[in-house]
Amino acid sequence: MTKNRDTALRELRPEIPAIQQEQMTSTAEQFQNETLRPILKLQNDLLLAVFKSYIQKRKGEFYKLKPPKRLEWIDHSVRKDLKFRNFLTGLVAGHFTQKEWETFTAEESELSRRIVNLIVQRLCDQVERL
Repeated sequence: MTKNRDTALRELRPEIPAIQQEQMTSTAEQFQNETLRPILKLQNDLLLAVFKSYIQKRKGEFYKLKPPKRLEWIDHSVRKDLKFRNFLTGLVAGHFTQKEWETFTAEESELSRRIVNLIVQRLCDQVERL
């Protein structure tokens, strides 16, 4: 018997023990901690590879910058390049279950903002790996 897609997707996600369930207040925060963070952890190596490719397409300008400017460059690239931002959001959304997709579309603006914030933070925290 084969697993359905939703079960298979949830089983792929790593657990993040640091998340404390009782402190979650809003639907968006719950979605962020139960869905987005595990997906981003799962997709971490791919996100880094995609960002490295993005840097190379811009002729490695990133590598000429001093460390504080690199963080600004990451933030600006992910937030202002709409095509790139939508691509990164798609890498995350592609791992949603159907129920999670319904939750996402109900609060798309807030959850998209959270996805971008989490991606920027994750890339900035690993700038030495870029």
